[in-house]
Amino acid sequence: MHKLLKDYMKKAIAIISAVLWFSSIAYQGIAQTSNTKIRTVITTDGEVDDQDSFIRLLMYSNEFHIEGLIYSSSQWHYKGDGKGKKMTSEMPMTAKRYGERTDLRWPGTEWMQQSINKYAMVYNNLLKHDKDYPSPEYLKSIVKVGNIDFEGEMSVNTEGSDFIKKILLDDKPGPVYLQIWGGTNTIARALKSIEDEYKSTAQWQAIYKKVSNKAILYTVLDQDATYRKYVAISWPDIRVMYNSAQFWSFAYLWPQVVPAELKPELQGKWMAEHIKFNHGPLMSSYFVWGDGQKITGDLEDIQGDTLSEQVKKFGIGKFDFISEGDSPAFLYLVNVGLRSLEDASYGGWGGRMVQSKINPHRWEDGKDVTDYDPYTKKQDDAYPQTRWIEVLQNDFAARANWCVNDYKHANHAPIVKLETAANISAAPGAKIELRGLATDPDGDQLSYNWWQYKEAGSFNGDIAIQNAKTPTTSFIIPKEAKVGETIHVIFEVSDSGTPKLTRYLRVIVTVK
Repeated sequence: MHKLLKDYMKKAIAIISAVLWFSSIAYQGIAQTSNTKIRTVITTDGEVDDQDSFIRLLMYSNEFHIEGLIYSSSQWHYKGDGKGKKMTSEMPMTAKRYGERTDLRWPGTEWMQQSINKYAMVYNNLLKHDKDYPSPEYLKSIVKVGNIDFEGEMSVNTEGSDFIKKILLDDKPGPVYLQIWGGTNTIARALKSIEDEYKSTAQWQAIYKKVSNKAILYTVLDQDATYRKYVAISWPDIRVMYNSAQFWSFAYLWPQVVPAELKPELQGKWMAEHIKFNHGPLMSSYFVWGDGQKITGDLEDIQGDTLSEQVKKFGIGKFDFISEGDSPAFLYLVNVGLRSLEDASYGGWGGRMVQSKINPHRWEDGKDVTDYDPYTKKQDDAYPQTRWIEVLQNDFAARANWCVNDYKHANHAPIVKLETAANISAAPGAKIELRGLATDPDGDQLSYNWWQYKEAGSFNGDIAIQNAKTPTTSFIIPKEAKVGETIHVIFEVSDSGTPKLTRYLRVIVTVK
């Protein structure tokens, strides 16, 4: 296991340093409103952390419109062609680790359906909390098998790639977020089939523009070479959200990345009580360290085994959180009031990314995108995601309760409104007065906190927020603020329920 964890770290370092291919079309923000259902498609290779992310995804499936659930391959998982064909990974780490293979750690094409079957057992109870939960029958109808034979295989059309192609070519409004939990190859195949069909026709420019404006990739690392070799070259105007560093706080390396003060909600005692046990069949299938569960076909799925002394050296205990490295891809889409869909640099539950200086169509994290960690008192490239761990885990725990409790005996998030403008322009020295309003569906007592999200704004100084623990606050724009600089102020509201739930509103002040 020591070698396995070291390999995960090497994997991140290797891919972060890989050559990226860029384009030149500007990112266009998507307005985030309470009545907007974001369209999304998930592609996954079935890693144990994908399977845990999938369970959390089901619990948040009321928050967006899932249009496809697609099995795909990656450098870590592929089925093989069943004819003995061998391949060596194009990615240096897995090439060295696995060499030439006919197949690799393939978890099959039934695990999503199995999780949906367990979701079906708690579905009627979930409806007591939100009528927008999709039916199990619908979710099963959008499960498709994509390009799974080998890492990076995109030479043939598959049911999954054709399904994505159809979605990208439809006339429904709004962008489609294509979540890449494994390799990019099935999405790449869908794009290639569009190119093959239309490039030599008079429709090509319109189709290219339509697809480029619609598709947004949210990628957690590059897990095959198809983005670099095909998508970035042939579809340079497709928007990309690239998470290569921040996700580690919610992935395998969290024991080394997350400060001690934020670890309790990831540790075994909390996970056992609030997620794993006594919350119905879906939650009982959630993978935690040392729970005895195994993924068929993946010999390296050892997290369910009895914890060895070597594993314990990493600070891992029984029933600890394993990993949900792909969850930021859909947590980014959950509207909690942080407005991150308008601009990824604002930061939110899916992390904070900045526009590439080379390619304004690509948004990235990395070593230069940091938030101040108040626990370590240092700038940290994982903290834009780490900072939300407590509220994310509490929110997940509340939804786990929804699986088994009726509305009266569960907690629900406060509803937060702003009585003043969300976007304000004012000169240095001006007094900014802000008023928030919040109600709680359960009648819980509410607590308030106004705070400056300093890294999200372009003004590098501090503001003195008055009466920060009340619904009404004010501050003076500092004299040293320059024209065009922005100040981001977050109105954070938490209830007194169990578990405590939190929602937000963001005010952006532009200096004039």
